[in-house]
Order: sequence, then structure tokens, then C-alpha cells
Amino acid sequence: MTDTAAVPTGTWRMLLGPTNLGASAVLAGGVALYATNEFLTISLMPSAVAEIGGHRLYAWVTTVYLVGSVMAATTVHALLMKVGPRWAYLLGLSVFGAGSVGCALAPSMEVLLVGRTVQGAAGGLLAGLGYAVINTALPSELWTRASALVSAMWGVGTLLGPAAGGLFAQYSSWRWAFGVLVVMAAAMSVLVPIALPARTPPDRSTPVVGVPARSLLLLGAAALVVSIAGVPRHAGLTAVLVGVAAVLVLVFVSVDRRAPASVLPPSTFGPGPLKWIYLTLGALMAATMVDMYVPFFGQRLAYMTPVAAGFLAAGLAIGWTVAEVVSASLTGRRIVVRTVTVAPLVMATGLTVGALTQHQNASPVLIACWAVALTLSGVGIGMAWPHLSAWAMFSVADPGEGPVAAAAINTVQIISAAFGAALAGVVVNLTDRGDATAARWLFAGFAVLAALTVVASSRSSRTGARAKLRSA
Repeated sequence: MTDTAAVPTGTWRMLLGPTNLGASAVLAGGVALYATNEFLTISLMPSAVAEIGGHRLYAWVTTVYLVGSVMAATTVHALLMKVGPRWAYLLGLSVFGAGSVGCALAPSMEVLLVGRTVQGAAGGLLAGLGYAVINTALPSELWTRASALVSAMWGVGTLLGPAAGGLFAQYSSWRWAFGVLVVMAAAMSVLVPIALPARTPPDRSTPVVGVPARSLLLLGAAALVVSIAGVPRHAGLTAVLVGVAAVLVLVFVSVDRRAPASVLPPSTFGPGPLKWIYLTLGALMAATMVDMYVPFFGQRLAYMTPVAAGFLAAGLAIGWTVAEVVSASLTGRRIVVRTVTVAPLVMATGLTVGALTQHQNASPVLIACWAVALTLSGVGIGMAWPHLSAWAMFSVADPGEGPVAAAAINTVQIISAAFGAALAGVVVNLTDRGDATAARWLFAGFAVLAALTVVASSRSSRTGARAKLRSA
């Protein structure tokens, strides 16, 4: 097989045709609902904090949502095997609606955090089911485009979430934003019985595994410790807490690789590319969490209205979505490998431009530079994501690990976002002086993270594409 050989892929018409449209709509809709809600609070939080307080817990609103998501995401495979896709989705949508009601009625930041945790648990289930459906309900030639469709919903979420949140905040109606989520969950619940079967056809090659409780507790504890690190202003204490979180992650790796029920498939710890693929996905996702503070700094540094600041944050989503759709259509192995390899550098370039253009009393020219920087950052993650997701599904030693590897994509994505949100809170709380200093440090720090990811992306590209070709 030469470097220029084409990788067999299906067409968008096949994916969105009558045969697969129902499943595609449900898996995309679940992820879109989850992602929109994750980024909805980005624009709502300045208004919510002004009403119910809790400024020091700003980053926690995102972190507890993501930690709850991780706890639920790793149960996807076991739940799917036990109750089937229809009831799994209905369960997730029902709990999601209940959490949204709690957020809408929250009288304090503490109650809002509880509601966000419930939302996150249900949303993690919905998002994980999306990837699991790709592997079990669609033919392998559609996995790349289906991965692009599902992942593009994250781009749609980062577009609709901040924009819609800003619109509600603009009219002092932030609580109603959560009410709309209740309506969306109810509407999707009507579609699920029509589009999905009650049970998944049995597959003897796919083992039914339990819930990795110890691994979950270690991951959740690590993310929460990082979040706690952002609360105190003492640099020494913050460093100690971040160190504790790093130790917990190392313990997680040791425990997970030996556990009969694990978060990551066994192939992750072998000589193959899977560990590098997950590391690349995770680091890129963590770097996107710079977006959670864009509306905040837009209002502080450029005196933008909430809705304008929300649309500014949507720049990353636009770049992500457009790049993902274009990149998913690439078929030549050499061009795909090069695209994935340079993707982190493209993202790092965008974040660097963002860091250099953060100034108080920002002019329209600087605001335009922010928009370009965010869009370029989104292009970086979008151009790599569909190929990395597909490679993960093919890069397993045992075909029976395929569904676990697919579900783990979402778990890696969510936990990385949780760590990214927590680290963003640490950086901002430690450097915030009421001016542009915190914004510069935030963008610069995540630019370094993205640049370092090129090591993992290059290692992923060397063998990930070959794994797909061997399985094709």
C-alpha cells in the first residue's frame, strides 16, 4: 500500500440517506444537546453571577458539569448492552431535563452547581451513546464521516451555546435558557422511539463489562482537585493541589490498565498508536476551554454586550465545524497524515495571536483579531478530529474492543475538557488583576499546550492511518 493510496470511505449521502438518517439524527442530536449546554453557560455566567453571586466558583460551573459527564460516560457500554439504545437515550434525556429544571430555578451558586452536575451526568451518557452508535449501528466505511458528524456537533454547540446564552443574558433572562433545554430534551425524547431499536442485536465478540468505579473516582477526584486549586490565591497551595491532581492521574493509569472493567481499552497501554491518539484528542480538547472565558474578557476588555461577546466566542466553533467537514472528505493517506500532524501547530498559532492581542479598551481592529485567532484555533482541532476518532476505532488489538474504544473517545474528550476548564480557572484566578493580564496568560498557556501536542499528533499519524488501512 503506497502513501498516496485512498482510504475507503462512505459518502455523506449514504450516512444521511433513508437507511441511516434516523440513527444519524439521534446520535448527532444527543451530542448537540450536550455540547450546547456545556457552552451555554459561557455567556450566561456573567449575568448569573451578578444575580446569585459565586464569582470565585466561576470555573466550577463548567468543571462539575464535565466531571459528572465523565462519571456517566464510562457507563455507556454497559448500559447499552443491558437496556438497549432506546431506553438508554430516554433515561439520559429524562435526567437531563430534570437537571435543567434545577438550574433554571437555582437561588444560589451552590444549587446551580448541583443542577449542573445532574445535567453533566445525563449529558455524558448522551454524548457517549453517540460514539457507541457509530461503532455498532453503522458500517465501517461510514465511521470517518459519522465521527465528523458527531464531532461537528461540538462545533455547533460552541456556536449555538455562547450565542444563545449571550442573547438570553442580553435580555436578563438567563434562567429561561435552561428552560429551553428542557423543551429540547422533551422534543428529542419523541424522536428516539421512532429512530432507535429497543435492543441492540447481540454480538458475541463484544464483551459486556462492568462500571470502572475505581478509575472513575480517581479521574473525578483529579479534576475536582484541579478545580479547588483555582479557588485560593496562594501560589504555593495551588501548586501543591495541581501536583496532587497529577499524582491521581498517574494512579488512574496504573489502576485502569490492570482493571477488568476499565475506562480505556487494553490496547491503549500496548505498543500501538491508541495512547497517542487519545493524548492528541485530549490535549486539543483541553486547549479549547480557553473559549469559556472569551465572553467574560470580551465584556471586560472591549465593553461588549453579552450577545456580542457570545458571538465572539463562537469563532472557535465556526473554525472547528468548517475544518472538520472539509477534513473528513480527505482520502489520500499522505495528505491525511500531514493534516493531523500539523493540526496542533495551527491551533497554537491561533491561541498565540489571541494572547498577543489582549488589551484593555480594545479597538474594533483588536476585536477582529480576536475573532480570527479563535477561528484559527478551531480550525486546528477540526482538521484533526475526524481522522483521530476513526483511527481510534481501528487501532485496537482485539476487534471486540471496538465499541469500548469508540466510547472512550467521548470519555477522553470530556475529562480533558474538565481538566482544561479547571486549569483555565487556576490561571485566571492566579493572574487576574482586573485588566488584560489574565487573558494574556490564559491564551499563552494554552498555546504552549497545543504546540507541545504536535509530539503526540506525529506519533498518532505514523501508525494510526496504517491501522485503518489494514482494517479496511
